[in-house]
Amino acid sequence: MIKNIFLALIPVFVAVDAVGVLPIFMSLTKSMKEKERRQAIIQSFFTAVSVALIFILVGKWLFSLLGITVGDFMIAGGSILFCIAIMDLLLPGKQRHVDPREVGAVPLGMPLIVGPAVLTTCLIIVDQYGVVPTIISVIANVFFAALMFSFSGSIIRVIGKSGANALSRIMALLLGAIAVMMIRKGIITIIHM
Repeated sequence: MIKNIFLALIPVFVAVDAVGVLPIFMSLTKSMKEKERRQAIIQSFFTAVSVALIFILVGKWLFSLLGITVGDFMIAGGSILFCIAIMDLLLPGKQRHVDPREVGAVPLGMPLIVGPAVLTTCLIIVDQYGVVPTIISVIANVFFAALMFSFSGSIIRVIGKSGANALSRIMALLLGAIAVMMIRKGIITIIHM
């Protein structure tokens, strides 16, 4: 069980990309007071965890209803992840305009913390490591993102904006590699059906 939790933590950590979201969080909340920023962090945590849990619990049922196989989803999800990775590499730190009262839910909680990358990754690792390790890995990684947001000022001072951008690009590259792996596994799954 502990091994499965650890193995599930890694792909979700890469998919969440808390370091990559950090500069966007900073830009979205720079005009907020400390209390508003804390509320946005709490709102983003609960939104992200809720969306991920619902998807983990009903995603398979929905696929069965629509006649989608895991192989189909792996290829589609991998393709989307690859596009996201390319966009993150070529267009880092895209500016977003949002309502300050809703910034925690949208876009921070969904789709920045838990978006297509995390949902696709969760659906795949549920089969590999189980529901409980997947849920634990999602909660732990979303909590880590919230923790990073809480200490965002200190973190950016230590690693600098260029350091955060460099780490974000490394995460995007890893996300691209995970996407290619998912497409490959999806094709193999379909061939062996």
